[in-house]
Amino acid sequence: MLRPGSPVASTTVSARSHQRLGLKAAALLGMLALPMPLSIGAHAQETLPQPPQAAVTPDAPADAPADAPAPDGDGARTEVAEAKTAEARAAIAAAQEEDANDPLEGMNRAIFWFNEGVDTVLLRPAAKVYRTVMPDFAQTGIRNVLWNLRSPLTLANKLLQGDWEGAEVATERFLINSTIGLGGLIDVAGDHGLTYEYESFDQTLAVWGVPEGFYLVLPVLGSSTLRDAVGFGVEAYGDPVSRYLSNTHDDWASYTRTGVYAVDLRAQYLDVLDDMKRNSVDYYATMRSLYRQRQNNYIRNGKTDPDQFPSIPDYDGK
Repeated sequence: MLRPGSPVASTTVSARSHQRLGLKAAALLGMLALPMPLSIGAHAQETLPQPPQAAVTPDAPADAPADAPAPDGDGARTEVAEAKTAEARAAIAAAQEEDANDPLEGMNRAIFWFNEGVDTVLLRPAAKVYRTVMPDFAQTGIRNVLWNLRSPLTLANKLLQGDWEGAEVATERFLINSTIGLGGLIDVAGDHGLTYEYESFDQTLAVWGVPEGFYLVLPVLGSSTLRDAVGFGVEAYGDPVSRYLSNTHDDWASYTRTGVYAVDLRAQYLDVLDDMKRNSVDYYATMRSLYRQRQNNYIRNGKTDPDQFPSIPDYDGK
């Protein structure tokens, strides 16, 4: 499902980490390298010349008998190999668990490639024109307005999550940018340390302990989960700005807002997605994995997941 985000360092269009303009999101497209077990110990013993048996090794006592076995120098390497093998198996198990959470994969893949067709014919060309015609400062201004219009939803989700400090920041941002910032065109609040944070009802449900459910690909909207789809429906119905425009018979403004949002977001990741599509063995699986990483990052508000810390083997344990 489409989500806003400022460009992310090294894998997105332009690096803006630690700047006040934009989302406080971590790297969106970090790729995980699967460590491979080391298996060179035995081969090295077979190919490298062995020292004479009478030679005294640095670690051996000076009065050791000539025929005493040399200390096992491969012990540490073997433990490292076993640790890396365990990490690799854990990564494979995690991938299998992820695949198991996609019970509708056949249908999801069909919808995914339908969405890719829509993107190829409509959204990507529009994003290319948008990025070519609109200067950077104009794109930034449009993005600021879109973020500002979402402020009531952000505030509501902050309150529902019990994040009182975040709710205060969201309120101050909306008041400052709606007045001094000319309706949000200029992110004055962000320039004074009140950084924008994306919040959704999916994140609120996650804070409440609702499981994400199985993976879904929605027509046009893209990657989602059962929980995310429910959250999107609640927000689409309860968005105060959309409700106001509907009640005043200005539905065209809502459609325009949605269209500009989609084109602007697609333009931000134009080069990144093109590169991923060229280099991915399974583009569908790659997008599924990256969607989950990004959603988990949003839910943790950019904080590192302790479960992702690598385990440190106890080399001194007996």
